[in-house]
Amino acid sequence: MHYKKMAGTAAVFVLSDQHADKPVERQGMIWNDLELQLHSLPDQLTHKPPMATSLALEGLESYDPPDHGDMREVSAMDARFVYVAPIKGWVELAS
Repeated sequence: MHYKKMAGTAAVFVLSDQHADKPVERQGMIWNDLELQLHSLPDQLTHKPPMATSLALEGLESYDPPDHGDMREVSAMDARFVYVAPIKGWVELAS
């Protein structure tokens, strides 16, 4: 899988070839699974309440700090994201 950082975010990574039908801006380099340390995720992800937008994921740090393996659905993108503690970022999960 290949990922790009979502524009306007510090650490939200989206699949580089998804969301053609939605206005998702991607920027910068292409990242892979190994670079984003997806191999470090636990076998069981912790399902958390859904979020409206991926930008809201970053706001969680101030009122509901995420833990490694937390998974949230983002309704505006119809996608799921997982928090990866070693990179302090959210990465979209492939369907």
